[in-house]
Amino acid sequence: MGPARTLTEGPPSLRWKIAKLITNVIYRRAFWAIGDGTVIVRPLVLRGVERISLGSRCAVYEGAWLAAEGGGALSVGDDVYLGHDVHLHAVDDITIGSKSMIADGSYVGSGMHPSHDLGTVYGTGPISIGRNCFIGQRAVVLGGVTIGDGAVVGAGSVVTRDIPAGATAAGVPARILPKTPTGQSARSGEATS
Repeated sequence: MGPARTLTEGPPSLRWKIAKLITNVIYRRAFWAIGDGTVIVRPLVLRGVERISLGSRCAVYEGAWLAAEGGGALSVGDDVYLGHDVHLHAVDDITIGSKSMIADGSYVGSGMHPSHDLGTVYGTGPISIGRNCFIGQRAVVLGGVTIGDGAVVGAGSVVTRDIPAGATAAGVPARILPKTPTGQSARSGEATS
């Protein structure tokens, strides 16, 4: 069972029940596709919803900004968790694999604008985030990047280049962290409890 599914099966609050109703009655008709069990709770911005697809059992929390502009499409797999204030901006295509989590305040965007012309937006390349990935709080993923299955991006990191499957990356710009033997601390090599 994925984390998004666990969250959607928790004890429902009144706000959650209302969001589920709005998702099923209004959003399902407007979006390209929304799978069964997906709930969108009080989004801040929804733009280009006819090019946005959300899989089954996804949880999209308050303050989310989901936008597909230009020729870009946003495709989210099953059991995906999008935390509070997550900003997904697809000018070129963005794909997020099943069972991935994007933590609060993160930005995933495939577009930018010139500093002298804020009204013009252009694509910077497609973004692909694999299955079972974790994008830490307030991380930034820029256009033209592929993040492989099972990869982890540390909180506050800025991803400007590809991250291979199973890797952990952190920093500004994000760099691949060395793997450590199971049960050892990455800093000291001492056994952890």
